[in-house]
Amino acid sequence: MRARESTALLTDRYELTMLDAALRDGTAHRRCVFEVFGRRLSAGRRFGVVAGTGRLLDLIRDFRFGDDELRYLRDEHIVDAATVRWLEDYTFSGTVTGYREGELYFPGSPVLTVEGSFAEAVILETLALSVLNHDSAVATAAARMSIAAGSRPLAEMGSRRAGEQSAVAAARAAHIAGFGATSNLQAGRAWGVPTMGTAAHSWTLLHDSEEGAFRAQIAALGTGTTLLIDTYDIRTGVETAVRVAGTGLGGVRIDSGDLPDMAAQVRRHLDELGATNTRITVTSDLDEFAIAALAASPVDAYGVGTSVVTGSGTPTAGMVYKLVARQDAAGGWVPVAKTSAAKASQGGRKAAFRAFEHEVASAELIAVSDRFDELDTGAEHPGSRTLQATLIDHGQPDHAALGAEGVSAAREHHLRARAELPQAALALSRSDPAIPTVYVDAD
Repeated sequence: MRARESTALLTDRYELTMLDAALRDGTAHRRCVFEVFGRRLSAGRRFGVVAGTGRLLDLIRDFRFGDDELRYLRDEHIVDAATVRWLEDYTFSGTVTGYREGELYFPGSPVLTVEGSFAEAVILETLALSVLNHDSAVATAAARMSIAAGSRPLAEMGSRRAGEQSAVAAARAAHIAGFGATSNLQAGRAWGVPTMGTAAHSWTLLHDSEEGAFRAQIAALGTGTTLLIDTYDIRTGVETAVRVAGTGLGGVRIDSGDLPDMAAQVRRHLDELGATNTRITVTSDLDEFAIAALAASPVDAYGVGTSVVTGSGTPTAGMVYKLVARQDAAGGWVPVAKTSAAKASQGGRKAAFRAFEHEVASAELIAVSDRFDELDTGAEHPGSRTLQATLIDHGQPDHAALGAEGVSAAREHHLRARAELPQAALALSRSDPAIPTVYVDAD
């Protein structure tokens, strides 16, 4: 079995220079509370989707400084010898709470809360943000596409439009938010995402004729396969596909042209040839708006690439990682916050709840406490749903959130949470958040 790789250097240098300075001045071991949240929803979207949590727990588990990492820090004079010695034994032993993966979030939602010493918590900032910002942006875009598609299935096929590891993460996030399958095999192996795929235009071009390519594909995959019919002339492609496979042909794919018009023409032609049950899949630079425009077209499934893996124009969720509470020199707890213009944060530990009216989500309630040991529970907010769960308890991750099982649970949770939204939240146009964020005093 291949050894797990360290994730310790997937970070910014200033995390370690802060650690180095804190160990020097004695503040490194002060207990602290860091929080991940977004000040706003990007691009006028009405909700966000939390994704990447299960990946992050794995990466925190592997956040260890081995000989190679320590040698690099020494050779580059990034930290001093005392800090190197401290890092030799580093393992996160604190507690992480947060929104379940697949949950919806809104401005100010405490998506993730990291509690531990300053030293052990501060150096997780870059890792937490790089995972949650990317995966949540993809999942939010994917959820909008899933809403636009309705009951029609979606497949993610954007690996060639992303970095090789980002592609796997994007396939995972898209599946959590409603996509049924991916073309990426590593996402299938690592995360249990169903995989799909048949042939590209190069397959047709390889053969001496389109008919020869179709016959070879059917010989390999059976008549239930999907044939790509637009390498040359689409009408001829339909005729050739049905002639070769018969009226029981599983599907055809259209990857070019005016998709509403092409889909209508292909459906009529298939029906004329007796292939009334042959499904039509469309691809070709789809996003949520293009999918919505195809709602009335005779399309059975969609394949989405570039748009979903890049967050449909919003490649980051814009979340930040801020210190919100710390111990002072005497051991007492102090809420802390930035007051910078347009970048202010809300100090204090938070408990988050989703409020409902007539079983429809009506507000994001965030109870703020100035005391470390007292947080609101569901009992203080009857009729609401508690949003936070313990993800890491004294260094031990919640195994139910990991692996393929965690992905499956996150997908199910997302669909339940999305069903709670008011109808206006499902619109694709730019607008205010679907529900307001309301801060309440927990004390």
